[in-house]
Amino acid sequence: MNRRTFRAAVPAALALTLGLVACSGENEPTTTPGGEGTSASDLSGSIAGAGASTQTAAQQAWAAEFNAQNPDVTVNYDPVGSGAGREQFLTGGVPFAGSDAYLDEEELAASEERCAGGNAIDLPVYVSPIAVAYNLPGVDGLQLSPTTLANIFNGTITTWNDPAIAADNPGVQLPDTRVNPVHRSDDSGTTENFTDYLHATAPDVWTTEPDGEWPLQTGEAAQGTSGVVQAIGAGEGSIGYADESQVAASDLQSAALKVGENWVAPSAEAAATALDSSSRVEGRPEGDIAIEIDRTTTADGAYPLFIVSYAIACTAYEDATQGELVKAYLTYVTSEEGQQAAADNAGSAPISDTLREDITTSLDMIGA
Repeated sequence: MNRRTFRAAVPAALALTLGLVACSGENEPTTTPGGEGTSASDLSGSIAGAGASTQTAAQQAWAAEFNAQNPDVTVNYDPVGSGAGREQFLTGGVPFAGSDAYLDEEELAASEERCAGGNAIDLPVYVSPIAVAYNLPGVDGLQLSPTTLANIFNGTITTWNDPAIAADNPGVQLPDTRVNPVHRSDDSGTTENFTDYLHATAPDVWTTEPDGEWPLQTGEAAQGTSGVVQAIGAGEGSIGYADESQVAASDLQSAALKVGENWVAPSAEAAATALDSSSRVEGRPEGDIAIEIDRTTTADGAYPLFIVSYAIACTAYEDATQGELVKAYLTYVTSEEGQQAAADNAGSAPISDTLREDITTSLDMIGA
């Protein structure tokens, strides 16, 4: 995969503050991250993260529950987009980042200075399908093959009754409404995953390399996941890509994609099935867990257009207290309890026990 270049931060359209202050009764017991133990937490302080807007609902749930278990700790997360989050992390602005794409080689090199003699590690904490959402009244259950989808977003297909769309949807009455493809305006891991899918599944049509910044002068641009969803909803004939949890919370429909000979709709279960076909990226630093997604899988029930979204942290921090809090928070995030909270609130697919064990080993490196 062609990796991103190191880019300047993108200003946030809207900052999400997740610092929650909870009250507990005197001597009231609380559990430690992961749900184990009955003694009161001795953690205190605050940490801030920034990055992927796809993690918004999950971060809300994680921060709320972590605060309930650790009343003297606040967690703030700013969903500025993956690229801006990585930038803020690498320049020391935040102690952890969320990103829908793992650090590239240049960013890994930059992390050595940022991480007080250690290095940055990518930890998969959130797995979710990317939905192809559309606004086309009267057309339910839209189906799109990879080639058709690529031609929509490269501007070749301009009306909804195009023969290619009709071929994917036999017997469906399609209007002559103009197609309005909506893409992210910011440096986005969701865009990188989407363009990676197009490049892998329709290489003859989508010839540009995967990139976090939209590579073409086509369609309408919108800031962040919520901006894309809003733009699609505001314009009849619009189509775009966004984390399935936020599409499901809207009035938009999602298209089924052709996988092998089958049509598969986005779901957490289908994304998890596709994840099982993927492998680890080789040559990464110790503790780093980067996933190379197999976009061309034909496994039964797999939906290969999905995000593996990462928490990015340092193995060493100049401020040991910050490192302790990051470690504790990410331990909760990746626990069974934390992953179920994300599944309940964001519709994500919980990570496997095997992956959790590997992440725990990586987290043990923080401050060691």
